[in-house]
Amino acid sequence: MGAAPTLMARPGLFEGYDTGGFYDEMFRAPGQPRPPYAKLFQKFAALAPSHFEERRKLADLSFLIQGITFTVYSDGRGTERLFPFDLIPRIIPNSEWRHIERGLSQRVMALNLFLHDIYGPQRILSDKRIPRSLVYSCPHFRREVIGVEVARGIHTHICGIDLVRDSKTGEFCVLEDNVRTPSGVSYVLENRIVMTRTFPDAFEDLEVLPVNHYPAELSRILRSLSPRGESEAQIVVLTPGIYNSAYFEHTFLAQQMGIELVEGRDLIVDGGVVYMKTIRGLTRVDVIYRRVDDEFLDSLTFRSDSVLGVPGLMGAYRAGNVALANAVGNGVADDKAIYAYVPEFIHYYLGEEPILRSVETYICAKPDDLAFVLEHLPELVVKAVGESGGYGMLIGPAADRKRIEEFRERIRAHPRNYIAQPVVPLSRVPSYDSAEHSIGGRHVDLRPYCLYDGDKVTIVPGGLTRVALEKNSLVVNSSQGGGSKDTWVLRGES
Repeated sequence: MGAAPTLMARPGLFEGYDTGGFYDEMFRAPGQPRPPYAKLFQKFAALAPSHFEERRKLADLSFLIQGITFTVYSDGRGTERLFPFDLIPRIIPNSEWRHIERGLSQRVMALNLFLHDIYGPQRILSDKRIPRSLVYSCPHFRREVIGVEVARGIHTHICGIDLVRDSKTGEFCVLEDNVRTPSGVSYVLENRIVMTRTFPDAFEDLEVLPVNHYPAELSRILRSLSPRGESEAQIVVLTPGIYNSAYFEHTFLAQQMGIELVEGRDLIVDGGVVYMKTIRGLTRVDVIYRRVDDEFLDSLTFRSDSVLGVPGLMGAYRAGNVALANAVGNGVADDKAIYAYVPEFIHYYLGEEPILRSVETYICAKPDDLAFVLEHLPELVVKAVGESGGYGMLIGPAADRKRIEEFRERIRAHPRNYIAQPVVPLSRVPSYDSAEHSIGGRHVDLRPYCLYDGDKVTIVPGGLTRVALEKNSLVVNSSQGGGSKDTWVLRGES
């Protein structure tokens, strides 16, 4: 407590910072940092604004030199941009992180059991714990893989589960599940590299847990899936190509794991076996970490016009001659209407109470929910069940009457395509406003990355903190003007 007056006496970069009535993760009151942030506050408060700006520019230069970019499709041109990065890290105390870890592990296991069930015996449907019609009407439910035995029974090898801290309660809750081809982990690893170069002494002083073991852990899990055994395993990363928004990540992970990056044209199926074309001839492929969506994987099974996948791949998959991570058909668990039933999955498959709560969700396919949503549109957030990246969304309190009426008509025409949720007042973390050259509170979410090997879930400490860099915005997606922060989980409690 004796240090508090000193902290308040040197606000430095944080001069005039306003918590804005939201839960501020760094400050409990103006000039009074929460205990986990105390040391960091002292370091940043001692920095002159010009020195901070210099380090910020060096960080941007590092991202530019390494080609750390993403592609924005919404502008119609597929513009490639530097990934926005904010130098003020987000800190999560160890005890809070352990609670998050337990909740995420529970959720990943329940989602895996759900997927294994609905593509197998479908007990949960027979027991009427989730409407059969809701599952069958999901566009990402793949009837083509019902009855297919996946390697080691694992569907959810890699999961990115989005969390938000509610400003009203201060607790973390789950906003969304991503168990198809979740992206963003490369930014977690690169953010950490840049931060250790920019503020090297801070990591030692605060004892920040490392994140650089992710590629090795992912490689171990992929190798364990090989139908020919781990010693023989030939693994590849399948990318849609250089024009994909996450292409940097595909190349980065392939390089980090020491495996080949391939496109569909580099692979061929012969006799129910997948081979990679090389200058020395064909080499058998055992495991594919695919970053290509289901519908483009195999033109003989899904979209006949796809040139991104490998004709005949599904035949090799069904025969057990090649493993795919993540499994085909996982998109049904990403459906935002299915999301509302995950607490039920935890009860049904694990016999446990959910550790992390889900956001209250109204399913427009239900008549009562539909009536409520249509009546309260200006107060709600409406999401298209199959969209991501901040697209297909209405934030009622921030929308004008015209847009609200447009969504009203869309929902009436296709109620199964939409869900609605109350506005969650996201917590904020101090962030640098380059236009005003000052520090302001910005809303954040968190995407931890979970790896499941069939026995345990390994979670990279922290994950990707996405930040809405535009003032007062609640949309954190990079495609919508958001950026990212390094997330620090501390080894001990402050």
